Amino acid sequence: MSRDLLRVEQLHAGYGKAEVLAGLSLRATQGSVVTVIGPNGAGKSTLLNALMGVLPARGRVAYDDRDLTDVALEERVALGMALVPETRALFGSMPVEDNLLLGTWRLRGCRPPADGLARVYDLFPRLQERRAQLAGTLSGGERQMLAIARALIGEPRLLMLDEPSLGLAPLIVKDIFETIGRLRETGVTILMVEQNARAALDVADYGYVLETGEIALEGPAAQLARDPRVVETYLGAGAARAGA
Repeated sequence: MSRDLLRVEQLHAGYGKAEVLAGLSLRATQGSVVTVIGPNGAGKSTLLNALMGVLPARGRVAYDDRDLTDVALEERVALGMALVPETRALFGSMPVEDNLLLGTWRLRGCRPPADGLARVYDLFPRLQERRAQLAGTLSGGERQMLAIARALIGEPRLLMLDEPSLGLAPLIVKDIFETIGRLRETGVTILMVEQNARAALDVADYGYVLETGEIALEGPAAQLARDPRVVETYLGAGAARAGA
């Protein structure tokens, strides 16, 4: 039986005196894909930033059975946690390959950088074609691929994705989510927050619905995709007819 790699209990976080997350609890089983869906302003990005240590938080966050209360962001990275932010946070004036090599920091001295490059180029062949191109000149889909690849090259155990489909064309979104599905085979645990509920639930094993800082619903992703409330609010009338 798989165990939890991440367990969050009664998490409170926000900005200054404004609390965004009000006692949120969730877990991610090792090797699974877990998604958190919900509307804008629900606290999805706040959740990932709190888990990564970017924002101060109250409550208990356990990663691989270790309490992260007093663990700094840099140490969380060293432990195998990686966040791909909504902004992607690339170095636009640097070539694609240099951006990727920055992601090997966690493995310095352990593996040749070329090994990691070969792995991510196999996953994202387009990045190999663009390896000498400045990151700032890539298309939106290519920038998202680069952001995910830079996180993966450090061999994280927990990969957190913040709105991976944001601003992308439908065909590119399809490619991104197919890649996320393939990543499951590598054993990495994925926690993904996403507004595209349909695509997220299609690829996930388990899902949470976050509304105004609290978990409103949770369950196996396939079950959530059939829940009348989720269908009506997040999947649209077309999904309701298809599932009838």
